[in-house]
This record gives sequence, structure tokens and C-alpha cells, in this order.
Amino acid sequence: MSAAADLRRIWLCADDYGISPGVNRAICDLIERGRLNATSVMMVGPAIARSDIEALQASAKQSPRCAVGLHVTLSAPFRPLTMHFRPLDGDMFMPFPKLLRAGLMRRLDREFFRNEVKAQLAAFMDAFGRAPDFVDGHQHVQLYPQVRDGFVDAIVEAAPDAWVRQGGRDLPLRRRLASPKALVLDSLSAQFRRRADRAGLSFNPAFAGAYDFTRASDYGGLMRQFLEGLPDGGLVMCHPGFVDDVLAGLDPMTDVREREHAYLSGEAFARLLAESRVTLG
Repeated sequence: MSAAADLRRIWLCADDYGISPGVNRAICDLIERGRLNATSVMMVGPAIARSDIEALQASAKQSPRCAVGLHVTLSAPFRPLTMHFRPLDGDMFMPFPKLLRAGLMRRLDREFFRNEVKAQLAAFMDAFGRAPDFVDGHQHVQLYPQVRDGFVDAIVEAAPDAWVRQGGRDLPLRRRLASPKALVLDSLSAQFRRRADRAGLSFNPAFAGAYDFTRASDYGGLMRQFLEGLPDGGLVMCHPGFVDDVLAGLDPMTDVREREHAYLSGEAFARLLAESRVTLG
């Protein structure tokens, strides 16, 4: 077997393109360095002007394998593209904990979510001139009960060739219990995979990248854990960015984005990929 055949090919996906100019710059920088091979775009974000789209397209052309997807956004502090969307918190989507709770209590209408996801897909297609390569969700909203039904319906209707992101992974119980966030994602993802499979949609075989963003962490050490045992075609989520006033006004994830960018752009990450027999190419 050749050395190239022995490599695991994974997706390293930067979420949130479009949330701020600083995040956009960091993502384009890493794509051009060959340190990312996927990013998902928020079509309701404040930094999604024609110049932002063109910058991403130019960066992606420099990469031999860069997927560009839609980052479906259905939670605060963002606003829907469709009129009469419900439920709202003022004129914004609900905060994600309330949205998840409403879905678990079966209080949502899938049609509102189907129509909003279709509107965000249409906005992506208008901006990029094509369908997204894949579709995922900001704050994992695509996995939530009832929301996932509208999400899957919209993808089947408007972008059936796109793959969708699930957030589960077959891990020993000890490792799952060590990360409560990953445990919740795994549970929600099992139901999402069944729903996507029935609809005939493709999805990533495994997922990694969730950790407690509110605590100071050794991102290099975490990345080593993410890559350990990740199968071919698996996906690692990341959130690189440069902090600016726009980001600070929208999202509590600020300094952690700069730490992720610093690690992903550095030589330690390149060495880890080589040692782990992983490629983004």
C-alpha cells in the first residue's frame, strides 16, 4: 500500500463565515495556507457583502479541495429572512437553549423552519451561483427535534446533492462522559442520522471539535484528541477568527477564535497532521 493510500482524508471545517470581517479574514487566510478544506457561510450574518463572497471564492480557488457550505442560522442574535417566521424573541430568532427546549417539548412548526432554510439556501445560491457543497447549522440547530424535520425537508427539495452535517461519533463511553456537550450532540445526532438517511441525504461518518469554549484549553492537545481514531471522511469543526467590534457585539466566542487561528496556522498543527497520518488534501 502506498503512503498516500494510508492517509486518512478528513474535513476541517471553519464555521461562521459571514459573522464578522475578522472571522472572514482568518478563514480565508487558513484556506490559502492549506490549513482548512471547508467553511460554512452564514447568509444572515452582517459580513456577507459581495466583497466577502468574492474574497472567499478567490481563496477557495487556491485550494485543491475546499468545500463551501451553508451555515443555517436559526438562533439569536440573528433575524430570519422569511416574513411571519415563528417563534421569535422580539424581531430575532430565539436563543438556542429556548429553541432546543421548545423542540423537545414539541412546540415548533416544521413548516416555518422548512421555509426559512429554503430562503437561506436561495440566498446562498444567489450569492455563489450554485448550491452549497454541504449544509450544517449554527449552534447545531439542524439536530434539534422538529427543527431537523424542516431542515431535512428543505435540503431534499432545494439542494438534494448537498451532504449534511451530523455531530456524533462512535467513542468509548469513558470519552463520551468526559464531554457533556459531545454527549448531547451524540444523542441528538443519532436521531438526525436516521431522519437524513430516510430522506436519502449523505452525511459525514463522524464528527469532532466540540469542547468547552468558556474555559482556557490547550487547543493543540484537544486537536490531537479530535484526530485520534477519526475515520476517513470524518469532520472536525473549528472556529478561527480575528476579534473585531462586530464579532464582540454578536458572539461570546472571541479570544478563543484567535487561539484557534494561531494554532491552525502554525507548524505544530502541520506536524500533528503528519504524525496522525491525516490529510486535508
